[in-house]
Amino acid sequence: MIQLSQEHLQTIRTHAESIYPEECCGIILGYLASEGKIAVEVMPTKNVWNTEVAAEFPGERTTESKKRQYAIAPEIMLKTQKEARDRSLNIIGIFHSHPDHLAIPSECDRLYAWQGYSYIIVSVQKGKAGELQSWSLDDHHQFQAEAIENII
Repeated sequence: MIQLSQEHLQTIRTHAESIYPEECCGIILGYLASEGKIAVEVMPTKNVWNTEVAAEFPGERTTESKKRQYAIAPEIMLKTQKEARDRSLNIIGIFHSHPDHLAIPSECDRLYAWQGYSYIIVSVQKGKAGELQSWSLDDHHQFQAEAIENII
């Protein structure tokens, strides 16, 4: 389970709508507790997917655009991880949008996901953010739905 505030959820939806028709992305900072992951901050990031980034991934994704792919710059991930550690926090998840698709992980999402993170996907239909779901990897590297609980 991951716990997020209404403000966090609104930040994700607003970022997704502002980037549409491309995929948005961002990082979720927080901590692990006995009741699950608790978000403290949601950080929208730039989607840096391009043909150079695509070339680093196996397969035929080099022609796909930001409308179907996202990437967070490695230097942003590293900087965020260091800043989070300084604040006694962790990166607990990643969020991104699926323009004109369901909030269900793609095969590419699964292949490049990291164990232990929550992956929140928001469906954006015709520019309007809708369904929002969280997913996490199981021991067989398959996504399982993860409950989202609102915190005040």
